[in-house]
Amino acid sequence: MQGLIVDYVGVLDVEGEDVKRWQALLAELKANEVSTAILSNDPGGPGAEPIREWEFRGHVDAVVLSGEIGAEKPEKAAFQAAADAIGVPLEDCTMIDDDILNVRGAVEAGLIGILHTAFDRTVVEIQSLYGIEGEF
Repeated sequence: MQGLIVDYVGVLDVEGEDVKRWQALLAELKANEVSTAILSNDPGGPGAEPIREWEFRGHVDAVVLSGEIGAEKPEKAAFQAAADAIGVPLEDCTMIDDDILNVRGAVEAGLIGILHTAFDRTVVEIQSLYGIEGEF
């Protein structure tokens, strides 16, 4: 696997220690040459600045917003746009989302899908898929 695509609302829009844990995990993935993106069904515009900050601050390689690309998860075109944004073939990406319909759409589009319910559960799956070790 070469790419990790993560939803924002319900996954990354956390506070405090959980934000730091996600940032540490994403940094470790990047250190292991895994490209990362946020894919959100956000409409874009000024309200999306908290999402764009993740890219601006270097935590992810790209932010893809459905309102700006004209496709929403679980459409294949949305997943494809995120994979294209990080330069990774769709079938070499994993999608993490808290909505089972989006996870299902990702799997149907050829990605590995992970249903996010809690960071501790999700991190174990990511570590297994990407061969990442450490405490996050």
